[in-house]
Amino acid sequence: MGTEYAIEMCNITKRFPGIVANDNITLQLKKGEIHALLGENGAGKSTLMSVLFGLYQAEEGTIKKNGKEVKINDPNDANALGIGMVHQHFKLVQCFTVLDNIILGVEDTKHGFLQKDKARKKVMELSEKYGLKVDPDALIQDITVGMQQRTEILKMLYRDNDILIFDEPTAVLTPQEIEELMQIMKNLAKEGKSILFISHKLNEIMEVADRVTVLRRGKYIGTVNVADTNENELSRMMVGRDVKLVADKSPAQPKDVVLDVKDMTVASKLHNNNAVKHVSFQVRQGEIVCIAGIDGNGQTELVYGITGLEPLKEGTVSICGKDETNASIRERSLEMSHIPEDRQKHGLILDYPLDYNMVLERYWQPEFTSKGGFLKKDAIRRYSDGLIEKYDVRSSQGSDTLVRSMSGGNQQKAIVARELDKEHKLLVAVQPTRGLDVGAIEFIHHQIIASRDAGDAVLLVSLELEEVMNLSDRILVMYEGEIVGDLDPKKITTEELGLYMAGAKRNTQKAEASSL
Repeated sequence: MGTEYAIEMCNITKRFPGIVANDNITLQLKKGEIHALLGENGAGKSTLMSVLFGLYQAEEGTIKKNGKEVKINDPNDANALGIGMVHQHFKLVQCFTVLDNIILGVEDTKHGFLQKDKARKKVMELSEKYGLKVDPDALIQDITVGMQQRTEILKMLYRDNDILIFDEPTAVLTPQEIEELMQIMKNLAKEGKSILFISHKLNEIMEVADRVTVLRRGKYIGTVNVADTNENELSRMMVGRDVKLVADKSPAQPKDVVLDVKDMTVASKLHNNNAVKHVSFQVRQGEIVCIAGIDGNGQTELVYGITGLEPLKEGTVSICGKDETNASIRERSLEMSHIPEDRQKHGLILDYPLDYNMVLERYWQPEFTSKGGFLKKDAIRRYSDGLIEKYDVRSSQGSDTLVRSMSGGNQQKAIVARELDKEHKLLVAVQPTRGLDVGAIEFIHHQIIASRDAGDAVLLVSLELEEVMNLSDRILVMYEGEIVGDLDPKKITTEELGLYMAGAKRNTQKAEASSL
C-alpha cells in the first residue's frame, strides 16, 4: 500500500551556535500538492528546506520519501531522490549562458565533447511545455531576475525532479512575473510534481497553495487547509499578534525641493539604447515619491545615476540645491541614505561582522575613529547593539554575527536600520521590504513614513503594487526609460496603475510639467 506522502520530515531539529533554527518540526508533503511553508524572517523555513536538500544535516529527526526512510548527505543525494530547489539567492554562474547553467553538472558528453544539441532540444521542449520562456544563449549577467528564476526552474525540470522546493520565489519578481510563476506552479502540480513553496506573502499562499504549515521562531505552529483559513488568521499564526496590513499616514505636506533631476540620461549595459531617457522630476521635503514600473524599465539605472553608481550621459542631479552630478558616492552620502536593490552586492560586506556593516558609511567619523586613525571598537559595538535592538535584527550572535550567515530578511533589516539612522535629507529606498514578512513590512513602512514626517524627502522604488499604493504621496511611472505618468495614488486604481506600467496609458502632466 503506497503512502499518500511524497516527503515526510519527522521531528527535525537543527541547531547553530546560539540558536535552535528548527525545533522538533514535522512537515508532510502530499503527492501532487502545493504545500506552503509560512513564517517570519528567521523562523527557520530556509533552514528546514536546506536540511531536505542536503545542504545541512539535522541533529535529530528522519526524512522519508514515499514512506521509506532516506539519508540525504548532500545536494547530489537530494537530486538522485528527485528533489530540486530554487534558492532565494540564485545559484547561477553569471558569465555562463542560460543553457550552460541548466546542464551544469549533468552534461551529456561524447568522446569528451559536450553534446549540446540534445540538451538544447530538451530545454526548449520543457520551456514550451511549462510556459517558461528563456533565451538559451543569453548570458545570466545580462538577463532579468525573472528570467534567471526561470533558468533555475528549468534546471530542476531538466534533472527530472518530482519534488520541487521554491524558496521565496517571488521576492524579486514583478507582479506580472508573479502571476506567470503561480500559473507555472499550478501546471507543475497538475503534472504530478509535489511542490514546497516557502513564502511570507499571504495573498500568494491563498492563491496557489493547497495546505500551509506555519513556523514561528523555529517551532511548528500548525498545518491548515488554505480553503479553511484567511490572511488575518495566517498572519496571527505567523507573527503571534494581529498585524495591520495597511499603513496609517497623514496627507503629505511637501516643502522645499531636495532632489532635482534634470534631463537625466543613463546608458544601458545590456543594449545600445539608453536605459534612462531624458528624465526630469523633483522630490520635496515631507513627501514620498514612488517610482513604479515593471522591472527592467530603467528604474535600476535611474537610481544608479542618482546615487553615483553609474555616470550620467546627460543631465544633472542636484541635492539640496547643490549640483552633485560629478560628486563621489561618499560626498553624496552626506545628504543621502540609500537602501539598495541588491542587498548582497551593494548593501553589505557579507564576510564582515554585523557591527562593521552598521558603520560602513560612517566609520571615518570622529564618533567611530580616533585622531590616530584607529577604529573605536567599543563605540562601534554600542552603536550596532542599539540598532539591532531598535530594528529587531535577529541573528545568532548579535553584533558578532557574520552577515553571510543571517537570513535574507534580517540582512535587509540591518541595511534599513543603518540607512534610516544616519543623518540624511534624502532617502532613496529601492525595494525596501523585498523578502520581508508582514510584521517587518509593517515596521519598515512605519519608519519610512516617520522619516517623511520628520522632513526628509523619500524616493521609493518598488515593484509591489500594494506598497506603491499604500506608501506613496505621488507616483511616477517608468516605462522603457521614460516617465509616462505622474499620478495621485488617491485618485487611481491598481488596475489603472498596471496599464501605465505596461505602457498602455500615458498622461500629459509630464509635458505640462516640463514646460513650466
